[in-house]
Amino acid sequence: MQIALSPDEISAIVQARQKRGATTETIRGIAALTEAQPGDLAFLGNGKYRSEVPGTRASIVLIPADYVGEPSAGQLHLLVDNPSLALGLLCARLEQKLWPKPAAGIHPSASVAPEANVDPSATVGPLCVVEAGAVVGPRTHLQAQVFVGRGVRIGEDCWLMPGTTVATECILGNRVRLQPGAVVGSDGFGYEFDGGRHQKMAQIGNVVLGDDVEVGANATIDRARFASTVVGEGSKIDNLVQIGHNVIIGKHCLVCAQTGISGSSALEDYVILAGQVGVTGHITIRKGAKVGAQSGVNDDTPPGSSVRGTPSRPYMFEQRLQVLRERLPELFKRVGALEDRLKG
Repeated sequence: MQIALSPDEISAIVQARQKRGATTETIRGIAALTEAQPGDLAFLGNGKYRSEVPGTRASIVLIPADYVGEPSAGQLHLLVDNPSLALGLLCARLEQKLWPKPAAGIHPSASVAPEANVDPSATVGPLCVVEAGAVVGPRTHLQAQVFVGRGVRIGEDCWLMPGTTVATECILGNRVRLQPGAVVGSDGFGYEFDGGRHQKMAQIGNVVLGDDVEVGANATIDRARFASTVVGEGSKIDNLVQIGHNVIIGKHCLVCAQTGISGSSALEDYVILAGQVGVTGHITIRKGAKVGAQSGVNDDTPPGSSVRGTPSRPYMFEQRLQVLRERLPELFKRVGALEDRLKG
């Protein structure tokens, strides 16, 4: 996308605490430190790249407030508390150009039931379906081919991207964002084996997403067998995540890509699940716990703990086990040699 921002505009957006140097360049792009050219903005978001700052050709660099180096000629350093967050503020401004605020109204090709309640300031895009009894709140935007089922309630300032589904009776709070293909309220995976067959158990609950929840592309959140599957305020669900029926996720959790959470498990507030984590059913991951990538969690975890591995174990203990596992081939050779000596 095209960018054209002056140094003063960028300084105001990122809330710079201090400036070092100066540039007359209009910023036309964002690039990594080593790839940036004049007219680009770069940032130092990770300390291990600090050595790349003196050589960067970027016109503006977002720098941590404790950085002591000086800019090159024609270069501006903007000192901020958190360069990554500052870049996020800038990108949020640019995002408005990628997805400009649509005009309110209902597209002629959309199917909106007469019994639905769509706020006049909301937008319903092409080929959307809004069923009877659904409520779409102020300034909420449904992009193309969004399905909103019977009795759904969607709050203010939500953004549902193309191909998303919010099934019957589910509830979305304010400022919820669903990425393309996300499904909220699919049937929970519930069966009982009887008479030689897997008999489907009706799933009559719903899904409730709190304020500021984001759900990634092609993620699925199953409706509860009864009551509600819940994702708490501010929690973020990555792409291709599966959340089972009656799961309760607390506030401000992060659930990374390809994670699966089995039915009736709970994540308390501020839990982080890294990519491809598997969580068995009917357990609780306590407040502030962190689970490493590709771990399998079979039991409750203590508050604030860090675990990894399958089955999951305390992080440092699993690290030690990994070191020992790598030494097993040599250990077997030594044991074999000792056996041969004893036989001889």
